Amino acid sequence: MTQNSQWMQRDLAVLWHPCTQMKDHERLPLIPIRRGDGVWLEDFDGKRYLDAVSSWWVNVFGHGNSRINQRIKDQLENLEHVMLAGFTHAPVVELSERLVQITPAGLNKVFYADNGSSGIEVALKMSHHYWINTGKPEKKRFVTLTNSYHGETVAAMSVGDVALFTDTYKALLLDTIKVPSPDCYLRPEGMGWEEHSRNLFAAMEQTLEQHAHEVAAVIVEPLIQGAGGMRMYHPIYLKLLREACDRHSVHLIHDEIAVGFGRTGTMFACEQASITPDFLVLSKALTGGYLPMAAVLTTDQVYGAFYDDYATLRAFLHSHTYTGNPLACAAALATLDIFRDDNVIENNKALASRMAGATAHLVDHPHVAEVRQTGMALAIEMVRDKVGKVAYPWQQRRGLAVYQHALERGALLRPLGSVVYFLPPYVITPEQIDFLAEVASEGIDIATRQSTSVSVASDLYPNHRDPG
Repeated sequence: MTQNSQWMQRDLAVLWHPCTQMKDHERLPLIPIRRGDGVWLEDFDGKRYLDAVSSWWVNVFGHGNSRINQRIKDQLENLEHVMLAGFTHAPVVELSERLVQITPAGLNKVFYADNGSSGIEVALKMSHHYWINTGKPEKKRFVTLTNSYHGETVAAMSVGDVALFTDTYKALLLDTIKVPSPDCYLRPEGMGWEEHSRNLFAAMEQTLEQHAHEVAAVIVEPLIQGAGGMRMYHPIYLKLLREACDRHSVHLIHDEIAVGFGRTGTMFACEQASITPDFLVLSKALTGGYLPMAAVLTTDQVYGAFYDDYATLRAFLHSHTYTGNPLACAAALATLDIFRDDNVIENNKALASRMAGATAHLVDHPHVAEVRQTGMALAIEMVRDKVGKVAYPWQQRRGLAVYQHALERGALLRPLGSVVYFLPPYVITPEQIDFLAEVASEGIDIATRQSTSVSVASDLYPNHRDPG
């Protein structure tokens, strides 16, 4: 028995994996990973896999990065953890200062949580509580976009719109208002991204006109709806939304958990619209993919609504045990150092261009409806009918064929249903990008040749979604 097989058997005896129908592993072997190095993951039998999805979108500077490793080791020699209620420490102060410096002007206060979903909960609660503290308790609903995803905790699910994750739990969810997404995939033929996104804003404007009196905030994934299939839209929508939220006295929450830290081509997606949201939620790449942490940045105005004598009960009494953990802060500080010192955002332009060139031929594939890209995120949408953009039935699991082929070739490509995407670490080389494009092309050929009666061929899960 191989080492991989031994670890797989031990795993299946005791583990319940995330976003997984465990019965799939009766025929789809788990891959136990022994070590990581740069863009590569290596299993216990010595086979390597190029991590094209950054291990669920978190790893930006490679596995085993020496600079992040060293910063964590140095911190470990001094302080591993202390509660952040009544205490503080140097790494959390330094990280907060750095985040305030690099995010859009006006975001001057930082609140920490343990993961992205928890960060979303913080932003939602802060907005709701702000309106209570300012004498407008009726403003307690949230507006969200269709096809959006903001996490797996209850309030985060409430502002999402991926049925696979939310339908089972409808009885638990908040009553939210959903507005059509500005997603440009289904724009009319001949219409550009900007015009389509501008046109779609009319629905948001109408919603705010009708409901602003009861709405606390609008929450969006700026520019890219990740788990909804890497659907993308134009920055003009964000600019119009900021103006509308100001007019109607509604908060704007930007969920940049997945798209922050360079994924869209700028450090933060909101920069492309030249706006400042009222809440900016960050996680994933914040620590370079090393340790769980989320940061919620907000304004002095929001902070001021909670600043009062204790007896008023205006304080934000939300907490996580590991809030502001020093080791996670150290990883984040090292990550920000690399961004600062290595000209990462500028260098990524060449990598993004290489991804575009390496996949350009797929535009003509008979079963590819679109190859779309925003910065360092590229998506290839497989369809049954190219002209009508008719999707494959989710039951056929077309993406699974791509995933399995990629593993055989030594790449981790984990499609979102019938959407194959690249979201690689920024340390990937042009040659490695070419390799991924080759593997993806082969996989798409295999997947789209599959008989429609074969039920092994979209994502690992029924429907074209994945939580990221």
